[in-house]
Amino acid sequence: MTDRKQVSGAGARNPAAKSAGGDRKRLPRHSKILFGLLLGIVLGLLANSIGGGAPWVDWSVKNVAYPLGQLFLRLIFMIVVPLVFSSLVLGVLELGDVHRLGRVGLKTLVYTLFASGISVAVGIFLVNFFKPGVGIDPSVRANLEGTFAGQSQKAIENASQAKPWTDTLLSLIPRNPVAAAVDALQGEMLALMVFAVFFGVALAQVKREREAIIEVFDGIQRVSMKIVDWAMGLAPYGVGALMYSLTAKSGFAVIPRLGGYVAVVVAGLAFQQFVVYSAILKWMARVPPIEWAFRIREVALTAFSTASSNATLPSSLQTAQEKLGIAPRIGNFVLTVGATGNQNGTALFEGVTILFLAQVFAVHLTLGQQVTVVIMSILAGVGTAGVPGGSIPLIVIVLQTVGVPPEGIGIILGVDRFLDMCRTTLNVTGDLVCATVVARSEGELRFDSPQMQAEAAQDA
Repeated sequence: MTDRKQVSGAGARNPAAKSAGGDRKRLPRHSKILFGLLLGIVLGLLANSIGGGAPWVDWSVKNVAYPLGQLFLRLIFMIVVPLVFSSLVLGVLELGDVHRLGRVGLKTLVYTLFASGISVAVGIFLVNFFKPGVGIDPSVRANLEGTFAGQSQKAIENASQAKPWTDTLLSLIPRNPVAAAVDALQGEMLALMVFAVFFGVALAQVKREREAIIEVFDGIQRVSMKIVDWAMGLAPYGVGALMYSLTAKSGFAVIPRLGGYVAVVVAGLAFQQFVVYSAILKWMARVPPIEWAFRIREVALTAFSTASSNATLPSSLQTAQEKLGIAPRIGNFVLTVGATGNQNGTALFEGVTILFLAQVFAVHLTLGQQVTVVIMSILAGVGTAGVPGGSIPLIVIVLQTVGVPPEGIGIILGVDRFLDMCRTTLNVTGDLVCATVVARSEGELRFDSPQMQAEAAQDA
């Protein structure tokens, strides 16, 4: 096994960049992102309340905010595939041998099932306790279904194209890795990741010319992270534009009509975030939850604003090494796999949504059917694409399985973007919790080192 000098483009600090700023106290990037997010929301709500459906509001969204927001997202998405592939290959390679890879992979899988199971159980309990779908006004239901009929029909069509489980299992081994890379952001990310794992394991067994290949992947990772740095420089503006686009046209008018449902989802996500994750960090990773959360605030803001685990992955990789002290060999593997495979927030959201729609349509689900919902939500959370709205087709499949009219998905589409932002934040946070726990168990965590403490204090 070669010593790569702790090489990982996911986090090498640039001393020159520090000195270039002189002694001036610059506003931290996470603060700029937060200001951009809040400003975008405020301006969007003002435009919606003043202009409503006025042409100038549509023009501002179509010609200013939307292009700027998409520019930011496309810069991130552009680099996701090379970053994911290089990071996963290097992560597998740095684990040293197949036995250690299997151990880390097993720990990641056990954590994913454990945390996802808790999140779905929390959601199922809340929706059964508060019953937000019981007694909803039929006129409101009909209005919401009609408003989003086109989107719900598209979701149903996407769900109808789902493969049987045997084909899904076989599709994890891509016939053409290049084609899997091309379609990675449209649902083929898992296949690309499986190929990357095989490639990394094989590379570890190759002796001749291995060093040259490692240097190539290390270079790809470093270049990818440089592009991410450029993209994150646009983050405050891109995030503000995304928030403006969201609120200027729709406002938050639909949220009060689905207030109980939104409240249950957000409450469940908050419980998982602040209670379950804090307990895991304190007792399993042995790190202070408040300080840990303080160090990942930039990642959380990026996840909330982009509503995409894949778009947030570059920032997660960087934060894991620079702010949390997670060794690259652990962070590269766990976080890259987790961006698609560990989605606690999505699992909770799917469980709540299915039971809520069952209540809306007065479909009584037996205990056995609710257990089916729990299991399918956990599995769907593992297989959901890490892009905005990636969970909707899977919800339709589960609705059909338990006998709830799939057309009902249109009822919640009006608030899905907001809830997508919330659940993505939990998904990304859960990935970092998982990486922290696994790194601690492997003796690869430097969270409490003097260097980490000093860097965290400086960044504050």
